[in-house]
Amino acid sequence: MHDEKILKILRNNADTHTSSDELCKVTGVSRTAVWKHIEDLRREGYDIEASPHLGYKLVAIPDSLIPGEILWKLRTKIIGRSVLSYKKIDSTNDSAYALAEKGIAEGTVVIAEEQTKGKGRHGRKWESPPKSGIYMSCVMRPEMAPNEIAKITLLAAVAVAKAIRRFTGLEAMIKWPNDIIINGRKVCGILTEMKAEQDSIDFIILGIGVNVNTPAASLPKGASSLKEELGRPKKSDGISRVGFVKYMLESIEEEYLRLRTKGFTPIMEDWRSMSLLPGSKIKVLLPNRTIEGEAHDIDSDGSLIVRLDSGVLEKVSSGDVVMLR
Repeated sequence: MHDEKILKILRNNADTHTSSDELCKVTGVSRTAVWKHIEDLRREGYDIEASPHLGYKLVAIPDSLIPGEILWKLRTKIIGRSVLSYKKIDSTNDSAYALAEKGIAEGTVVIAEEQTKGKGRHGRKWESPPKSGIYMSCVMRPEMAPNEIAKITLLAAVAVAKAIRRFTGLEAMIKWPNDIIINGRKVCGILTEMKAEQDSIDFIILGIGVNVNTPAASLPKGASSLKEELGRPKKSDGISRVGFVKYMLESIEEEYLRLRTKGFTPIMEDWRSMSLLPGSKIKVLLPNRTIEGEAHDIDSDGSLIVRLDSGVLEKVSSGDVVMLR
């Protein structure tokens, strides 16, 4: 708590030094205790300058996914108001799911610097190298039927694509149902899991993995990162993960509130405008068969509509899409 108070004071006085006496007065602790808290902050990666006569000055903040950094000036009311951060975790989705079962508040975010068992769709592994990507899961409790869960997946895809465009200027596109693509390469995956009764959802876990500064050598075939797509080879030219997380959380909340107030239609229209699929020849890999045809549209519940070669329209609620041309 005292660490946070000291950090807030140093932030608000970033252009000058803050005396030890001032920090003691605000926190109610001794000079020795202030020094110990400063050392704790330095161990977290904060660059704090100390001057015998002037006091302390915040020089630089770490690009670490620390709750205090994510919450600093975060402009949301629901999504991300509570953040649980880990240096290493098995899976943020699994952790968020367990917390949701215990009743944790909607909007709670579990985020990690590294995952050892990151989850992709259909039981695949999501590569999660340390300190380079964003691996997070958000607890959501929407009032909707279980068969509408695809709306949350598509909502998230729209939100993340918008955040990437705003933050980097890159033309992020969406590949149904859950991939964000830039220049033909995947930079983000989205995984939604839920617990539901017959006609209502208890909660949804919205998992998002973004390759931010991940080097090409650490990425699977066909994947890329925001840094790679921006052509930033040097470590010093990395993208601020903390800054981008805030953009994502704010964008997700914007779309989530829009869903509540205006329904799914506006989100569906945005999804169409950023989709790679409409008009493309595709192959959809389903559990027991494969279909080919032209990606026609998405319907009101988020399912993909494929026009088969015979002209018949087939609705697909899940599956892997391969673009043929």
